[in-house]
Amino acid sequence: VHLVESGGGMVQPGGSLRLSCAASGITFSNYAMAWFRQAPGKEREFVAAISRVGVNTDYEDSLRGRFTISRDNNKNTVYLQMNSLNPDDTAVYYCAASRFTPAHQIRDRGASYWGQGTQVTVSS
Repeated sequence: VHLVESGGGMVQPGGSLRLSCAASGITFSNYAMAWFRQAPGKEREFVAAISRVGVNTDYEDSLRGRFTISRDNNKNTVYLQMNSLNPDDTAVYYCAASRFTPAHQIRDRGASYWGQGTQVTVSS
């Protein structure tokens, strides 16, 4: 299983970024997908998850409305659109895949496979 994140970088406060995670080695539509993040000196935290066909989503409450998770099963890719970014969003963002854990449980149970992460820095 190979998950490769892209789209990170540096952005000014108030800006937007769209992260992508390309999956290979799995039947993508069989997996719920998620994004987590880890800021310097902090524990990894849940960001968002999406069900196998994209019908159901789950968000960390504090991020709902600013972040949007989506997926394209034809491209084996999951996305995270991030708007109105602020310095507290600075973190390494990780893509995760889960074969048997439903999207709404990934926040508590974690996932089976993880990408290497992509750095997002929000700074003026």
